[in-house]
Amino acid sequence: MRPLRVASFAEGATLIALLLVAVPLKRLAGLPEAVSVMGPVHGAAFLIYLAMVLFYFSKGHLRTVAVPGLLLAAFVPFGAFLAGPLFRQRS
Repeated sequence: MRPLRVASFAEGATLIALLLVAVPLKRLAGLPEAVSVMGPVHGAAFLIYLAMVLFYFSKGHLRTVAVPGLLLAAFVPFGAFLAGPLFRQRS
């Protein structure tokens, strides 16, 4: 499950970078390139994380009740960093 935890942190870090760095650079500094670069990076990290959650669930490493929480955490800033207890739940 360590790869899933790493993917969660990577997804969370790219979301934070997108929201707290790239978007302000676009809006306040007039640098739309920041979002043009960080947006696809975050999108790829999210898709990899989603695939890994579904993979670990299909292999029986995650309980059914943990999956919605892990997916919801991906949409909430800092959520990926608070989802640790969900990684410990087994089927």
